[in-house]
Amino acid sequence: MTGATTPLLKTHRMVRTAEIMGTVVSVHVILERGEDDGNLSESPLPDSAASDSQLPDPAAPDDAVTAIERSFGELRQMDRIFSTYRADSDISRIRAGSLSEADADPLVALVRRACDRAEVVTGGLFSARWRGGFDPTGYVKGWAVERAFNRWLRPLLGLDVIAVGMNAGGDMQLATRPDADWRWRVGIADPSRPGMLLATTELTDGAVATSGTAERGAHIRDPRSAKPPTTGAASATVIADRLSDADVWATAAVVAGINDLGWVARARHTSGLVVGYDGRIRRWAAGDEVDAVRKAGSAVS
Repeated sequence: MTGATTPLLKTHRMVRTAEIMGTVVSVHVILERGEDDGNLSESPLPDSAASDSQLPDPAAPDDAVTAIERSFGELRQMDRIFSTYRADSDISRIRAGSLSEADADPLVALVRRACDRAEVVTGGLFSARWRGGFDPTGYVKGWAVERAFNRWLRPLLGLDVIAVGMNAGGDMQLATRPDADWRWRVGIADPSRPGMLLATTELTDGAVATSGTAERGAHIRDPRSAKPPTTGAASATVIADRLSDADVWATAAVVAGINDLGWVARARHTSGLVVGYDGRIRRWAAGDEVDAVRKAGSAVS
């Protein structure tokens, strides 16, 4: 993700990264700087600049550094509770029968209720029960990022901080100070051309989530069959106010497939696009398809 400002607004981007929940998480804090500031950055740091992000940054305010570390700490705690790859996590112990949900961290019950609601609202296109037990993997990352962002990073907005974003493996929660002329520019990956962008979108506040097979292979399952979807969708990108919602609907869109946008009427708070393996692109906003079917390679903005 990059940013766009007016020519008069001087900014400095502070970036920190960490490997958490099986992915690279990056936090971007946009600081407003005056004309004479020697730390101006005309070109934002890339998300992958992990080594650079660990260097001392003389422009980094202490409260921002503290907030970032606390947000990372919260995500690590969520991993300790919900990871299905850790034998000692609450979720793994519940699935193994060695821990009851009543004795687990209270967040487990909260997430279960959220997953149950998501299953109902998506008409079964999303479910945390497809593996024969409770597995909230498809929900937890987006929810945890949204929660950590709102607790620790959003409060930074004000004074010199004009915008802040958290990116977890391409799924992101973003915010901008209301009086700032700053927009986040987000690239949407082309699933058929690794490293290339299919489209870009600009946000001041909100969340973006992408689901599909381009980055992680056939990891998505249709909860109705417990098998990979055969509905022709290579990827889906969803924009919503909350990352937990965007993440759920991106998964649901891939499961539904390129030929079925009937579900978007139930997702009126979202917009996005689905890309088919055959190159077709279908877009929607506020519960309706917004244009005719396109082919990948045609202009999409």
